Amino acid sequence: MRIEQELAQTHIDRDSVLTIGVFDGVHRGHQSLLAKVVAEAKTKGAAAGVLTFRNHPDSVLNPNFQPQYITSIAERIRLIKDLGIDFVVPVTFDMEIAGLRARKFTELLRSKLRMRGLVVGPDFAMGYKREGNVDMLSDMGAELGFSVSVVDLLSDGGDAVHSTSIRKALVDGNVKDMAKKLGRNFSISGTVVTGDKRGRTLGFPTANIEVGLDMVVPGNGIYATLAFVDGERHMAATSIGTRPTFDGKGRTIEAFLLEFDSNLYNRKLRLEFVQRLRDELKFDSVDALLEQMELDVEQTRRLLAAKP
Repeated sequence: MRIEQELAQTHIDRDSVLTIGVFDGVHRGHQSLLAKVVAEAKTKGAAAGVLTFRNHPDSVLNPNFQPQYITSIAERIRLIKDLGIDFVVPVTFDMEIAGLRARKFTELLRSKLRMRGLVVGPDFAMGYKREGNVDMLSDMGAELGFSVSVVDLLSDGGDAVHSTSIRKALVDGNVKDMAKKLGRNFSISGTVVTGDKRGRTLGFPTANIEVGLDMVVPGNGIYATLAFVDGERHMAATSIGTRPTFDGKGRTIEAFLLEFDSNLYNRKLRLEFVQRLRDELKFDSVDALLEQMELDVEQTRRLLAAKP
């Protein structure tokens, strides 16, 4: 069984308090739950652990589901560990796991990860057809020797903080509102690929970022961003869209790094989105576009210089 093999890859030398989920985005709601895991683990003298899924369960259960991840699995694991979690176990969700009864799943967590506590949200369920709800898990915990703690959903102005609302804010280009829910700036990472090099001929050489098709991308527009290359931070004005002035067809992510003059091709680049500046527009002339680009760069410089 694949899940047994993946669980066995994590060596646990003491009891653990676990939580389970996709945790896409590792937003403030997730952070609140993970803080409870860390606190309970300390109380029990146990390790704090997270079981997450490399792929979204709906990508297996629903053939029409198209994942749009807020964070890659590597970024998700990094963010989770930064919150004080001792270990993260990424498992591959497949039909075998989908058919696993809740009791068998729980027994695996007890035997492979030494689970002594389970922390979940009020709507959590696991196992075949989501049979393992909070009540059932609490009964099994009393029998098998683990506690079940339920954490209320975190709300923001009366609305629950969840990944769906964050994706919508991103698609709408509302990166400032989304940052409040995430607890940090949204970021994307990708490899710099060769574009049409039009920006260079215009005096604004841009890095064309290629990201996975399963990653969510902010809505079309111009953004003030921070670009990270080899650990160094640079101001950047970033354009997302189809370059309508030049009748572009494919959607691109192009970042102009201020005061930067090195070759970025085939290098990894991470962009943090700070603020949306304007819509993507079609200009009547190249000169009009250049004039606006200069304004965008200056606005980016002023805005980011004012940020701590």
